[in-house]
Amino acid sequence: MSRRPLLILAGTLVVLLAVTPFIPRGEDDDGAIAPTGEGKAGALRPATTAGWSRVTPQLQDEIDRVVAEGRALGRVSGRATPEQLAASAVRCADLEGQRYCLGTGWTEDTQDQVRDRMANAARRIAARPAAAARGTGDLDAAAVLEQRARLSPTARAAADRAELTMAARSVAKVWLLRHEIEGVPLPSGFLEAHPEARAVPVAKTSARTSASPTPTAAPTRASVKTMRDYPRRVAILNPKQVASQNRTYWCGPTSMQMIAWGWRDRHQKQRHWARRLHTTSSGSSVYDMVRVVNQSTGWDREDHAGPYIVLDIGRYGFRKWMLLMMRHLADYHAPVVLHPVLLKRFYPYLDDDASGHFQVGRGYTKRGAKPDLLSYFEPWNQQRFDPSEPYISRVQWRNAYKSYRANQAHYAHNVGV
Repeated sequence: MSRRPLLILAGTLVVLLAVTPFIPRGEDDDGAIAPTGEGKAGALRPATTAGWSRVTPQLQDEIDRVVAEGRALGRVSGRATPEQLAASAVRCADLEGQRYCLGTGWTEDTQDQVRDRMANAARRIAARPAAAARGTGDLDAAAVLEQRARLSPTARAAADRAELTMAARSVAKVWLLRHEIEGVPLPSGFLEAHPEARAVPVAKTSARTSASPTPTAAPTRASVKTMRDYPRRVAILNPKQVASQNRTYWCGPTSMQMIAWGWRDRHQKQRHWARRLHTTSSGSSVYDMVRVVNQSTGWDREDHAGPYIVLDIGRYGFRKWMLLMMRHLADYHAPVVLHPVLLKRFYPYLDDDASGHFQVGRGYTKRGAKPDLLSYFEPWNQQRFDPSEPYISRVQWRNAYKSYRANQAHYAHNVGV
């Protein structure tokens, strides 16, 4: 598999954000769904994902507008309030009718709502005692705002452009996701505008999953899968290809290590992924997690998940959230970048509450009247840093509803899918 080049930003925080071209890969498909009235353009890709989209002149104009807003701010004072910092860092773009906010991802919240959420989270973090919660490596709101404020106008513009370009190139994937999970109708002429979403009958290629479905013909009418349509149990990734984080703030590099290990069948050290993620002692960002999955694995191919995106699930109830997990694991056969808060009330294996965190979603089991289970790789092992605390297993099968609640409890309530 080819590696894609990485353009490193100059400046003090060069290790925080990247400017990178995103190249579409693969033309395979699996699953089943198609919208009504799109027959002349060809059916939707049956797995309801899409390849990388083209940046049209209209999308480019919107990217340029948001980047120009950031440039106009000039340098941001380090003495600014959380509200002022959030107003400078969080700017949103309308990309073909879907809203993308810098640092948050695809969201149904307004720009003001996202800014308020970020500012309130940063203020809470600044006010809490230093020992209130153990950090495991998620880049919290205060760190996000502080890092963005330190960027020069030129570096900020380059970072904004890279993030918005990746978002624009995933817009067809976002529309398909809204269509299946939320039942949102696709725009008129969607397949004419986005041929990367059409089914292409090509041979399946191999991937590191426990099973590969046989491609099926696309249906002739619209259908949206429900939880009943999915198999009782799905598990992907090799449960032996796991690791615990070597440093307290390396949940991101360790999760990325396991995600890439599952694709490449090759173990690479956590420090390698820490460099690729631009991880600092403050942690890793969910945007960088998604960026590196897209750049360094094949999980973004069209026969798997398509381009990974950062998706705000704040308005999802449990059933929609679980349907998203099932869709990703059963249809795409690709891991999920889980982004919870590690709190004892959600994770009984913890001795202490911890911070925002990354885990690798890799399976589920439906159990009828009993709570459904979600399987994930857990990089956090508290015993490594405090021998008096209980050991935590890398491979977890836990109450899916509690994982949903832990995701919702995070101020950003987003995932990488």
